[in-house]
Amino acid sequence: MSRIVVGLLALLLAGCGARVSELPSPSPANFPGIVSALSDAGIVVSDQVSGDAGCKDPQLVPTAISFTAVGLDQLAPVRIHIYIFADAATWSRLSSSVSQCALSFVTDPATYDSVDPSPYVAAGQGPWGTKFQDTLRQVLTTAAGDGGNGSDGGGGGNP
Repeated sequence: MSRIVVGLLALLLAGCGARVSELPSPSPANFPGIVSALSDAGIVVSDQVSGDAGCKDPQLVPTAISFTAVGLDQLAPVRIHIYIFADAATWSRLSSSVSQCALSFVTDPATYDSVDPSPYVAAGQGPWGTKFQDTLRQVLTTAAGDGGNGSDGGGGGNP
């Protein structure tokens, strides 16, 4: 019995010796994780539609989810399209396509708003409230983890 306890303690202590720099970077959160974080930050999400890019771009449709959001200083509900790219390389290749796609769903291009921490782009008709937009950016940046860079550290986006 004591050998088992000693062995378990040795394993526990060995795990405590791992350096933080050796731990893998956090992976980007999925949509339910983003919604949960937004809710915790005071933004209510409803009416989610998977595959709704707002346009017919075949490269954006599989990455897209539209939703309605309200909260903080955004008193009127706004429709937002979020594009969740597979990784930083895909984000680098496709994120610039979102503004072209947005021409299909915004009513006033002069007040189009977006936030785009890799591997996400969230876009919609603005103007969005300042606190709402800042919180959306902060939540997505935190949710992005390593920005979709994976273990190789390649691609654009977050450090």
